Amino acid sequence: MVLRSQVNALFTQSRGSAGSRSIMAMMQDDGIDIGRFKVRRLMQEQGLISKQPGSHAYKQATVERLDIPNRLNREFAVSAPNQVWCGDITYIWAQGRWHYLAAVLDLHTRRVVGWAFSNKPDAALVIKALEMAYEQRGRPQGVLFHSDQGGQYASRLFRQRLWRYRMQQSMSRRGNCWDNAPMERLFRSLKTEWVPALGYASALEAQRDISHYLMHRYNWLRPHQFNEGLPPAVAEKKLNFLSGLS
Repeated sequence: MVLRSQVNALFTQSRGSAGSRSIMAMMQDDGIDIGRFKVRRLMQEQGLISKQPGSHAYKQATVERLDIPNRLNREFAVSAPNQVWCGDITYIWAQGRWHYLAAVLDLHTRRVVGWAFSNKPDAALVIKALEMAYEQRGRPQGVLFHSDQGGQYASRLFRQRLWRYRMQQSMSRRGNCWDNAPMERLFRSLKTEWVPALGYASALEAQRDISHYLMHRYNWLRPHQFNEGLPPAVAEKKLNFLSGLS
């Protein structure tokens, strides 16, 4: 009964998105000795079905910007923090209209390091997300910043900010989502796991809820397959500790 209750609580906290593997990882992190098949059985007994989506077929493309080439070239495995950041924009329905979310991801452990929310998808939005990342990460030097070919990232204002921060720019090939796949996965997780199907009643509610998901749940609680089941911030903390010992 205790295990069944804990499984139900973790499933509810994930807003119905967590599967047996994720719940198992979270329970094991809490010191509970339990396997995936046990968790799956407890979920089945309670009729708990994860709403994780299926695979998505991305388009292929080969056209690069000559002035901003694809320097990252899908080298998504990064050996240390603050070497490569990725950025992108998505749309969120709130208060009866579209709003826009920009986020910045550190590829080292897929940790969200910056975000911004606005009713305008302009250069100011992506600059604000970059500013948050730059300040929260201790103003690192020499970061490679990768994005798609959106006009916000190609704008003079954004490129000037990258130059001020001594960052190098990389852009995906036109229309090729695979070139920025980690950002696609982040936004896909946010929308399928967390954002209400009918959107938010207000922009303030959207900001608070999305901030909680990105900076708390996604970074610190949600198991990430890339980190062998550890949440991004937990994996980064562990790797930093191990590197300090070596």
